[in-house]
Amino acid sequence: MINVMEIEGFHAVISYDPDVNLFRGEFIDLNGGADFYAGDIESLRREGQVSLKVFLDMCREDGVEPRRKFSGRFNLRLPQELHRDLVAAAAAEGKSLNAWTLEHLKRAVHA
Repeated sequence: MINVMEIEGFHAVISYDPDVNLFRGEFIDLNGGADFYAGDIESLRREGQVSLKVFLDMCREDGVEPRRKFSGRFNLRLPQELHRDLVAAAAAEGKSLNAWTLEHLKRAVHA
């Protein structure tokens, strides 16, 4: 994935913060906020490991589950024409809209 760094099985979105002239990482699959900054990618990974360790240690001390829970569902509002076209594309491949969409979303994420 573009702009995503995996650290010990957790994912952080990486961006550049021009206000401080540093890269910023923010963990997206934790149940709370944990971010980190550095000037280069190697340092960013190290800072991410430190930030993650602090977060996980705090969760352990408080008896809190560190991983964010995802429901596996999301609602998407589409224009009617696009919805119709997607259903037709899925049907043309002999798939349900859900199966077809999952396949294409996985492909997009791993591209």
